[in-house]
Amino acid sequence: MSVDKLDMQSANLVNQNIEKLAELFPNCVTESGTGKAIDFDLLRQELSHAVVEGNKERYRLEWPGKKEAIVIANSPTTKTLRPIREDSVDFDNTENIYIEGDNLEVLKLLQESYLGKIKMIYIDPPYNTGKDFVYKDNFAKDTQEELFESGQKDKYNQRLVVNPETAGRYHSNWLSMMYPRLKLARNLLKEDGVIFISIDDNEVHNSRKICDEIFGEGNFVAELVWERAYSPKNDAKFISNSHDYILMYAKSVDSFKIGRIERTDAANARYRNFDNDPRGVWKPSDMSVKTYNADNDYPITTPSGRVVEPPAGRCWRLSKNAFFERLRDNRIWFGTDGNSVPSIKRFLTDLKFDGMAPTSILFYKDVGHSQEGAKEVVSLFEGRGHFDGPKPQRLVSRLITLANTDKDSIILDFFSGSATTAHSVMKMNAEKNDGKCKYIMVQLPESTDEKSEAYNAGYKNICEIGKERIRLAAKKIKEETGAEIDYGFRVYRLDDSNMQEVYYKPQEYTQANLDLFADNVKSDRTADDLLAQVMLDWGLPLSLKIERLEIVGKEVFRVAEDSLYACFDKGLDETFAKEIAKDKPLRVVFRDNGFKDDTAKVNVKQLLKQLSPETEMKVI
Repeated sequence: MSVDKLDMQSANLVNQNIEKLAELFPNCVTESGTGKAIDFDLLRQELSHAVVEGNKERYRLEWPGKKEAIVIANSPTTKTLRPIREDSVDFDNTENIYIEGDNLEVLKLLQESYLGKIKMIYIDPPYNTGKDFVYKDNFAKDTQEELFESGQKDKYNQRLVVNPETAGRYHSNWLSMMYPRLKLARNLLKEDGVIFISIDDNEVHNSRKICDEIFGEGNFVAELVWERAYSPKNDAKFISNSHDYILMYAKSVDSFKIGRIERTDAANARYRNFDNDPRGVWKPSDMSVKTYNADNDYPITTPSGRVVEPPAGRCWRLSKNAFFERLRDNRIWFGTDGNSVPSIKRFLTDLKFDGMAPTSILFYKDVGHSQEGAKEVVSLFEGRGHFDGPKPQRLVSRLITLANTDKDSIILDFFSGSATTAHSVMKMNAEKNDGKCKYIMVQLPESTDEKSEAYNAGYKNICEIGKERIRLAAKKIKEETGAEIDYGFRVYRLDDSNMQEVYYKPQEYTQANLDLFADNVKSDRTADDLLAQVMLDWGLPLSLKIERLEIVGKEVFRVAEDSLYACFDKGLDETFAKEIAKDKPLRVVFRDNGFKDDTAKVNVKQLLKQLSPETEMKVI
């Protein structure tokens, strides 16, 4: 028996420092002749807003544009999310979120509100087959010229470009797209959170490498193989490819606990009760092992009188004393005739865990195949398949099980496509009847082909398909189950900041120009718009309950009871401040020019400090 030994030496402070840095920057951990080391060039890049040059050789994944990808991930954004109430379902009460826009910018905006709060992330990004579009975040040409040339610019300012195999940076373009998004996504995961990434042979090798760098090689959980096709393609050039991969990484593998699969009738059928043991059903288990131990190599006499020994080169699993203890407890089986080689009785009731350990192969009979995913969409849209290659709902449901989600976990999909993930979350909640898991879907409003069935049916972009699928799936689930769950979702759309440019760079304007901006807020922005940006800036989840109140004739938004009071009306004065103070909110926000005059602005602040000292006041 091995025993842990005392180090008998003082703590290795260098190793401790490396471990602390590794927690903050796992991508900066590399190898040296003595073990783990810090890649200081990469660390310098993480701490810089500009590209840092460095050419020291080391073991790591490199590609043209990697440093730019790091800069992009770390650079702030002034964009915002604007609520779209007309597209939403039960906006004021739902806790589900659907966001239209470039997922890179959206992930940046979610950093404060959802830092360390996401239990599971599932993404199905472009596979880089040579025909896919990729999100290109840094252009060598003029941005407008590049977008118009690609044919992908529209009113949503999409940034999709074709990435053919003939491109000089075929793999590099894809890596540069994925790296900053995964880096930002990691920040959002809880300590026991997990990410799943669907991918195929084209980029699975690079995906493993960038995930090893971003999440840490030690946090790799599995490379799952999904059997996506149920029959071979006879016209395949070489091999009929029947599978895709799903990479699985934990935020912290030490904190993550895998979800187990519900036991099947077939699995339970392996357990029987050959001797009517009152402890219930059991199955025989081989008593010999390969790892030889002379103490466990001894003869055993069966009830029939036959003497048996372990097979050549093997020994018994049990020591002699342990064997006789099991024998007295009727836990050794010699067959119905008492003449067989002994085996150990493993009782179903003795299993250490509930459910079965998941396997690395996801068979289509258990989780569905690609055609099943397509049929699900066709069924919802009354015979029309408006989306290419949707994942089957059963596959995503299996991943949710593996993620070991809690009753009220948040699940994020930032390449949401046809919104299979939202469908799966609602179905899981309905099956549990009281499930309260919440989803956040993010999708670029990529235009549908004008010749496509979807376009002719009125769906001008993928987001329109995704939102409608959620509505249709919610209706179907409610009709089939009657479950009282959250079927709604709030729609937000990525847009430029609600604030004038002068708000961010007042130093670039003269006093004469500043007078032109009497209002910091753009003229086309609503109070709903302002509230969303305030919530993001203050790190409040977008799913919090929002109520509208009237206080002294002014419209006030109350967010999550007393978490935030926001009023963007004008003419605020001391009477208003006294009424607000009665509720003692944790935070209040007003427009900078929303006060009756400068004196009222000072008095409101002082009154709140006196009457509700815990309240934090800010203006925009």
